[in-house]
Amino acid sequence: MYNYILSIHIIFVVCWMAGLFYIVRLFIYHTEAQDKPDPDRTILSKQFEIMERKLWYIIAVPSMVLVLAAGITMLCLAPVWLQQPWMHIKLAFVVGLIIYHFICQNKMKQMAKGIFTWTSTQLRIWNEVATLFLFAIVFLAVLKNAVNWIYGIVGLVLLSVILMSAVKIYKYYRTKK
Repeated sequence: MYNYILSIHIIFVVCWMAGLFYIVRLFIYHTEAQDKPDPDRTILSKQFEIMERKLWYIIAVPSMVLVLAAGITMLCLAPVWLQQPWMHIKLAFVVGLIIYHFICQNKMKQMAKGIFTWTSTQLRIWNEVATLFLFAIVFLAVLKNAVNWIYGIVGLVLLSVILMSAVKIYKYYRTKK
């Protein structure tokens, strides 16, 4: 039974992460559409709002609920995992990812009201935050080791620097054209 629940958990983690990555990509396009003249801006904004809403409520939210339900079920089936230090750290990252999820939801609602507070570059950087959560959670789940936590932090910092540098380099070449 545990392996079936684990399989469901992994499948819906993939779906949830796909939703989180794509929603922020839509935010970027939606934000950049605000620089277009009317009627293009209005048409694009309405289309992005539809796409964001469908992605969010049909894919991202149900996937998150199923991930959490499967995760809780696995912990009920194998409560020994809760005694492991790596699991505490993994669950802290999961809480961070849930907070990220709801910040994205809030951002989507703001944009639907015509409130655009982040630039497309800031949104590109924001998109990489989910990548950091994903790396941390997967490595903790696979390696099941919190002892090498320092190495993990150093690795995440290096990954962050690489991702942020890639965003800046992309912006440089995009604005150079």
